[in-house]
Formats: sequence, C-alpha cells, structure tokens
Amino acid sequence: MKIGPKYKIAKRLGAPIFEKTQTQKFELSQARGGRMQKRRPGQMSDYKRQLIEKQKMRFTYGISEKQLRRYVHEAMSKSHQPIALLMERLEARLDNVVYRLGLAKTRQAARQMVSHGHITVNGRKMTIPSHKVRTKDVIAVREGSKSTALFTNLAETHESASVPAWLSVDVKKLEGKVSATPTYEPAETLFDPAQVLEYYSR
Repeated sequence: MKIGPKYKIAKRLGAPIFEKTQTQKFELSQARGGRMQKRRPGQMSDYKRQLIEKQKMRFTYGISEKQLRRYVHEAMSKSHQPIALLMERLEARLDNVVYRLGLAKTRQAARQMVSHGHITVNGRKMTIPSHKVRTKDVIAVREGSKSTALFTNLAETHESASVPAWLSVDVKKLEGKVSATPTYEPAETLFDPAQVLEYYSR
C-alpha cells in the first residue's frame, strides 16, 4: 500500500506513527506547531477526532481503508469486547509479527519481506502479509534467504527486549514462535481504538 509523505501525514495526525518521525526533529517541529496554533481546547468535533484516531491506526499498521473496515466490523459483530478482538487481529497479521519479532526494522520492511517470499510459517513459504498467525505457529526466515544482506547482521543488531511477551524468538535460528494470543497494551499504542470503533459505528 502506497502511503505518501510520511512526515506530513504524521504532523497532520499529531503522532509519530512512522519510524522516520520518531525523532527529536519531529518532536521539536510538533512543539513549534503547537505554539503557533491558537485553537481553544475542545474546538475539534467528535467526528474529526474519531477520523484522526482511525487514520493513526490505519497508518500504524500500513493497511488499507477496506481492510481496516473489515477488521472493525468483524470485531464488533463477533465479540462483546471488540477492542481486544480488533487489536488481536491487527497484531496477528504476519507482517506485524515479523516486525514484532525484530526480523524487520519497520512494518513496511516486514511487509516486503513477506511479499518477496523470505518468510515461512510452519515451514511453508507465505507471501501474504495479512495472513493471520495462530498460537504455536513458527515464523522463520526461509533457508534460502538467510544469507542475504537483509539478515546477515541481524544477530548483532537485534533488540530482544522489544519483543512482546506473546512471542518468543531465537535470533541465531532466525525464527520465532507465537506462544500466546496477542494482547492489547494501551500504553504502547499511539491511537485510541475506542474512537476508531465510534467512527465506524456512525
């Protein structure tokens, strides 16, 4: 999915939702923008607030409007706790799991890895970034891809501390396992899922 000018999008949404905007330069730019804007608190409409949160979620995971709408409607129709189910579905995407395991620096890079056939699920090559992984699934770098420049220095640069508790990873083997159901941690997200559900409930 083509996203567009990431810096401008992140400034418009007021959140560093892309890796390139998670910098001090972006924070300073946001601070300057906040001083220049003289809007009074509460001036933003509910619809605009919900739209912004929806866009934050969509760009964070790099998914299309159609995909997000489908995930939201599925969560609202199948569960009394739609936020938990929605976040579980987003986190269980194969491209997100590859990113969460630390096999890729960004979700966009993870998506490309999957699309180009570098990743296997339970020993079988998988090229669908939206593929839903399940508990006990083993996600690994394909044997023929381990010697490529993408992975040769991964063991030295990998940050194991950032891997969530529902995943386990063996960096030397370039593989990981889904050890539990993905969980939603509000403090770790840059958006409000409740506002997203409100947007699609209109």
